[in-house]
Amino acid sequence: MSIDLGQLNFGQIRRSEHLPARIAAQLADEISQGRLKPGERLPTEHVLAKTLGVSRSVVREAIAQLRNEGMVETRQGVGAFVSEPSARPIRIKDGELSEPQSFRALFQLRVPLEIEAAGLAAVHHTSEDLAKIDEALSRMTGAEKWTEQGIVADLAFHRAVAEATHNEYFALFIGFIAERISLAIDAARSRAVLEEIVEVTIAEHVRLRDAIAKRDGAGAREAMRAHLHGAASRIDLSLEQF
Repeated sequence: MSIDLGQLNFGQIRRSEHLPARIAAQLADEISQGRLKPGERLPTEHVLAKTLGVSRSVVREAIAQLRNEGMVETRQGVGAFVSEPSARPIRIKDGELSEPQSFRALFQLRVPLEIEAAGLAAVHHTSEDLAKIDEALSRMTGAEKWTEQGIVADLAFHRAVAEATHNEYFALFIGFIAERISLAIDAARSRAVLEEIVEVTIAEHVRLRDAIAKRDGAGAREAMRAHLHGAASRIDLSLEQF
């Protein structure tokens, strides 16, 4: 049974916010409050996009975040359904990351996971995996790189690398963390000359992609390490290096 949108407390999302994360938070709140019940099907991407005043790609990214958090499950060709509470692992609300120490701790967790994922992706990726990485990189370097869609593509790139490990747990945990760290991308863009930070970020992703394509595990790990420490420095985070 699908859900009647009239029963939900949806409002249009402000453009200044990071849209996928905000939409995911709004849907998660509806689930937590019991207005979206376990087993019920979410409204379609088209309906949600129209109701919230955003693009379908933004809605798709929000649902992907909820899937990574275990809040919903998706069924090919059918839609997204609210998962049972027992299937939900953890959820970090945006406000919990307003404390610098909490945000730094989450970023520290990201570092070893993504470095290891990069090495595994270099070894285990298929041609289809590389095509997904290239598609996300193409979106990052295209005309939309200055916009919100550039951030969406950045997150898609990291998910594609995690999926290329062919270890579902990397995809699950990195997907979850990367969505929360997306707030850092917004922060970095707001603190620097946009053209400079975007080009630096793209160059880091290109180096990582090339190492993965060459099946250079050590090179991929080093490229990811450099990217993550660069990303941390752009938001004034200092991380230990070993």
